[in-house]
Amino acid sequence: MNRINAWTTYNATQLKAVDKFADQYKVFLDNSKTEREAIDTIVNEIEAAGYRELNTLIGGKTKLKKGDKVYSVWMNKSIAMFQIGSDPMEAGMNILGAHIDSPRLDVKQNPLYEDSQIAYLDTHYYGGIKKYQYVAMPLAIHGVIVKTDGTTVQLNVGEDEDDPVFFVSDLLIHLAQDQMAKKASNVIEGEALDLIVGNRPFVIEKDEKEKAAKKNTKLSAGEQYAIDAEKAEKDESGKLSGAVKRGIVAILNDLYGITEDDFISAELEIVPAGKARDAGFDRSMILGYGHDDRVCAYPSMRAILDVKNVKRTSCCILVDKEEIGSVGATGMRSHFFENAVAELMNLTKEGYNDLALRRCLANSCMLSSDVNAGFDPSYASCFEKKNASYLGGGLVFSKFTGSRGKSGSNDANAEFIAEIRKAYEKDKIVYQTAELGKVDVGGGGTIAYILALYGMNVIDAGVAVLNMHAPWEAISKADLYEAYRGYVSFLQNIDFRNE
Repeated sequence: MNRINAWTTYNATQLKAVDKFADQYKVFLDNSKTEREAIDTIVNEIEAAGYRELNTLIGGKTKLKKGDKVYSVWMNKSIAMFQIGSDPMEAGMNILGAHIDSPRLDVKQNPLYEDSQIAYLDTHYYGGIKKYQYVAMPLAIHGVIVKTDGTTVQLNVGEDEDDPVFFVSDLLIHLAQDQMAKKASNVIEGEALDLIVGNRPFVIEKDEKEKAAKKNTKLSAGEQYAIDAEKAEKDESGKLSGAVKRGIVAILNDLYGITEDDFISAELEIVPAGKARDAGFDRSMILGYGHDDRVCAYPSMRAILDVKNVKRTSCCILVDKEEIGSVGATGMRSHFFENAVAELMNLTKEGYNDLALRRCLANSCMLSSDVNAGFDPSYASCFEKKNASYLGGGLVFSKFTGSRGKSGSNDANAEFIAEIRKAYEKDKIVYQTAELGKVDVGGGGTIAYILALYGMNVIDAGVAVLNMHAPWEAISKADLYEAYRGYVSFLQNIDFRNE
């Protein structure tokens, strides 16, 4: 197979387009470090482009027609976008599907504690990580806390220059003889990934309280809450959990109006602090958190925004929970997507019935837009070079994923692949094919097999990534741009169904 480096195919105008698209992607990446943030960012952009929310149309008399743009959000963590084509939906859709969750640390429901005058938040890691990569680096807290009165408090601490950051400590090298002898998987235990959030004790002397009373001044709401919590704790157990912890409780109450019990209904994610950056003297790469899989989600969204006059209805699905098996109400295994398509069909002239829905899904074609492992010469023994993806090699097609004997894999049909090849040769899309490492070394999965359950044609198509699942991952700007071009070509050109 003749491999092409995408950089060598660009003229000066195209190079400017590559850089512009990369800059726009970096902004998206910085604003979308959690699923909820990604959904907020996406909805703002697509509504500005004329997309209407599906729920606002249900029950109305207006029928959707060619060119109409509709979206449906599920639990603020997954979204499906549709642009109605000229063909009946029963003939099938062209679908781009990616995920917007990434490996990280999640805060537990009873997280705040103090040990040896240091306050911590207890965490549980999410997805496949090398635990030792999360120690001794600046971390940020993103997420929401929902109070019992229905109020939602949003947190985003650690990203601005004036924000504090947080960290997980590591053992100093001078005392680490036993630690260094452990296997990499055990160097840092999961229960040791607790976030350090404070060290200053909460102390208000009695005379300070008296002075405040005489001057008719009051303690802050957080200080009063901490004092009341201290009294209640002492009355109940006769013990106190620690002055540093009470100081954190007071701060959280003052800043956000939350109590310690509000952690029960919180979703807080611990992610690397800092912005995505250009990498390399030539600025050819981007180093950032969450390329897997937002590097495919962003060009997928841009493709459906930019494509015009489609024959088959275009769809872009961006989902949660892929990193833990696509489970739960917001994962691809949920029926939210199928339900959204049914509601959409019901708003068209052809209307909804179960058989039409089944035909629509079976006749659809999909690019499961997910990343592949970029070939790394430093770890060449894990790759089979002829069938590896390379940075700069363009959009990556993976006929199958899974592990070892293709276990758990979708395996795309040759006829479908040929149809895509024809379209990409016409549009001069730079692409490559790859597996995820050597056959016996490991493997991975995507959402492809879940959509294939409907009988539709599906193949994985994404971007090569170095440092995959690390706090900071790296991609090529050229591959990002070819992914966007390839996704547009797919939505515009593919008209294929099983015979």
